[in-house]
Amino acid sequence: MISIAMPAANAPSFSDYQATRHFGSLNGLRFLCIAAVLWHHGPVWTSLENAPRIATRGFVGVDFFFVLSGFLITTLLMREASERGRFSLRGFYWRRFLRIIPVYFLVVTAVAAYYIGVKGEIQYLSQLPFYYLFLANFLTSDIPLLSPMWSLAVEEQYYLVWPLLLMILPPRWLIPVLGFLVLLNVVAVIGWLTPLGITAFEAGPLRFAMFNTTFAPILLGSVVAILLHRPASFAVLARFLSSAPACLLSFAAILGLLQWLPADLRGWPNLALHIAMAIALVTIVIREDNPLRPALVLRPIARVGEISYGIYLYHLIGLHIANVGLGAAGLATQTWAVLLVYTGISIVIADISFRTFERFFLNMKTKGWGRVRP
Repeated sequence: MISIAMPAANAPSFSDYQATRHFGSLNGLRFLCIAAVLWHHGPVWTSLENAPRIATRGFVGVDFFFVLSGFLITTLLMREASERGRFSLRGFYWRRFLRIIPVYFLVVTAVAAYYIGVKGEIQYLSQLPFYYLFLANFLTSDIPLLSPMWSLAVEEQYYLVWPLLLMILPPRWLIPVLGFLVLLNVVAVIGWLTPLGITAFEAGPLRFAMFNTTFAPILLGSVVAILLHRPASFAVLARFLSSAPACLLSFAAILGLLQWLPADLRGWPNLALHIAMAIALVTIVIREDNPLRPALVLRPIARVGEISYGIYLYHLIGLHIANVGLGAAGLATQTWAVLLVYTGISIVIADISFRTFERFFLNMKTKGWGRVRP
């Protein structure tokens, strides 16, 4: 039997973890997440006969993105508070605005202009404002090519509320409150709140079913950040999750769960998967010399991870271009060709966007409100 616990002498130190300013494996993890999303929206797995269940579940790449986001945001805020006595709420919102909103608004506006302005499909006008208001996760239908924007709405809602809670809640309440919200998400999804009269309601094109939205993984990412930020809980996690076997087994567990969990992931199966993702995340951030690092830091992989946000925003546009182009060439039925071409187009568009449009705004992060003052 292989033990995943390390001798205390080999465990990473809390001070080394706190001194880490750049988690080297995370762009590689972003690569894995966006690769799963690209696979899911590509045509290959839907054309496979008797496809293994794991091949049908590329959508969970978004869930892993959520876990990663919750961890990073909470870690940055808590470290700033530790170093400065408090974190700057205004600075946080300004930096998130610069990273998320300009390119998001660009994509939403371009797609809406194409379908509503060029193609004249004015039925989408009623939905358009809710993309700008980050309420797309409550829309009952989407403007074509904008269906992935529901996840950006979840992120923005988290960004709006969580820093406020982190600022006002006593530290000892943080884990209990997050745990309660995660469990509330789960029991609401499986219908346990319905007998209490708590049901969804509709308003125009929106259907408000707050706890059917995937908030659990981003909250679990926040839990991981808090546990790693505290010396006592860090020591426990370091003892059991900092070894090479722990890292490899945690990622293997995710693959196993994707294959063997029931067809309907909602509720407890999803919670099990999200917990496994949170554990796997710990194994690659708790020490920089984790066994997956050599692969995760390879330059092409890290670069795709670095621009993964743009790839996520642009990839359905890339798929549309690939389908039109390959269709004109008589290759629309070549599913692997479509997958490869649309992936390449998405990466190229995202890379150009990152180097030009997005970089213009990112360079403003340390100016004005983005500066953290003593």
